[in-house]
Amino acid sequence: MNNPYEVLGVASTASAAELQSAYRKLAKKLHPDLNPGDKAAEEKFKEVAAAYDLLGDIDKRKRFDAGEFDASGAERPPRQHFYRDYAGGEAEHPYADTSGYADFMDGDDIFADLLRRSQTKRANRRGQDMHYRLAIDFAESIAGATKRITLPDGGTLDVKIPAGLVDGQTIRLRGKGATGAGTGGPGDALIEVEVLPDPRFTRDGDDISIEVPVSLSEAVLGGPVRIPTATGAVTMTVPKGSNTGTTLRLKGKGAPRHGGGFGDQFVKLKVVLPSPPDPELEAFVAGWAKGKAFNPREEG
Repeated sequence: MNNPYEVLGVASTASAAELQSAYRKLAKKLHPDLNPGDKAAEEKFKEVAAAYDLLGDIDKRKRFDAGEFDASGAERPPRQHFYRDYAGGEAEHPYADTSGYADFMDGDDIFADLLRRSQTKRANRRGQDMHYRLAIDFAESIAGATKRITLPDGGTLDVKIPAGLVDGQTIRLRGKGATGAGTGGPGDALIEVEVLPDPRFTRDGDDISIEVPVSLSEAVLGGPVRIPTATGAVTMTVPKGSNTGTTLRLKGKGAPRHGGGFGDQFVKLKVVLPSPPDPELEAFVAGWAKGKAFNPREEG
């Protein structure tokens, strides 16, 4: 840890006016508002502010000069009087914000103007945005819904889920975040939505796919079959002679499209035989000559 006199670039015999002058010079050079994004300058500024907080106080300076405060850290008096803690940023000091710069703001230079504007900005700071996570069902992501979130303080937020929302999408509720200061206004509530998977459906963009089991009779003879969709079951006709893998389309039964309209739902059929095996079906197939002669592996 550097000696606070060395940090300020002054001799140990420097007067109070010389200390203040050295600090002002360094503060104008290193202040975070003048060096946005410069972490090195920010850390150096903290060290400079801590050094001046120690030496700029007559009593603290006397005790440091008397050896009660050891800048190297070899002796450990109470933490609030320990220079290393001031420089480390754990202890609050008057220069942690603009409150320690009251005398600086009276000037007419750019630094004084900057501090005045910084103080006004802090006094009217916008509230923080609050982040939440919300799980919804697959069907709710397609059709839309209104969900309620219970907040840590016991309050609630009603969240309108837009139709067609995708997993990981964030909904912004303006003005529902933390309270701001002065005229800053409240922050926003940001809700990241998790869409819970539905084992029946697969979504690809605006289209939805589903595999539907059909009986041998339905596959051979065709006919009406009830098909689940994200917005409720509908009836569709299975064509005669359908096979496992036959894919049908339910137009407009997918997710809402961003520019208007809807995607489609694709229905993949899967022929399922009865269980346990039916004796009549076995007897029929055993005597079905054309069935025995048909080889789908050769046909395919």
